[in-house]
Amino acid sequence: MISLEDIKLNAVPRHIAIIMDGNGRWAKQRQQQRIEGHIQGAAALKSTLEGCLAVGVKYLTVYAFSLENWDRSPQEVNSLMNLFVNYCHTEVDNLNKNNIRFKAIGKLDMLNDECYRVLKITEEKTKDNTALTLVVAISYGSRWEIVHAAQQLAKEIACHKIQSEQINEQLFAKYLITDFMPDPDLLIRTSGEYRISNYLLWQIAYTELYFTNVLWPDFTKEELYEAIADYQKRERRFGKTSEQINHKLK
Repeated sequence: MISLEDIKLNAVPRHIAIIMDGNGRWAKQRQQQRIEGHIQGAAALKSTLEGCLAVGVKYLTVYAFSLENWDRSPQEVNSLMNLFVNYCHTEVDNLNKNNIRFKAIGKLDMLNDECYRVLKITEEKTKDNTALTLVVAISYGSRWEIVHAAQQLAKEIACHKIQSEQINEQLFAKYLITDFMPDPDLLIRTSGEYRISNYLLWQIAYTELYFTNVLWPDFTKEELYEAIADYQKRERRFGKTSEQINHKLK
């Protein structure tokens, strides 16, 4: 198992995104209710945050609840909403203690009033923290986000605030709800699935992908270090050749 000492701290991804998958299977293996897997998943997130702080990751974005997840049973959805509320209540002091800023992204108007209110309060209480930004994607879908950005641009054009000829990748990205952070350098998906599942589709155009069979509740900071160590073995070329990259580094 990789340890902290094995990580090159000068080559740590600035932004890591995670698809936290496997909570239900973890609970089923133990003949427990699905919510128990989600509860243990919250503990795994705490360990992952510790690992990110230790190596200097600046942004951690986690997929907590997709737009498609609204189709799950009302009991599970309500349990998850309560879990989000409880997480904010119990962890806000730890977030501030560790200088972690909290942000929620997604179609938040679909959340119940209490969940929405608590998320916004947690954002406000942690807004000045600078060590790490924890971005929680709740009621999120990337296709929705892209369509929403296009709608906003269309309104700007209709109001003659911009011309259609002005639209390029940089301008479009400013209308995404992730405009406050850089694109992910590394995307981790747990539980052995090999799908992106409508997550940050625009933002991961050049992101390195890492898949692990570990179920999310069993994911530890040591598992995080494994992913980062694997990332550090790769050469990120962004369309260039190895010779071009190596020449630039000299």
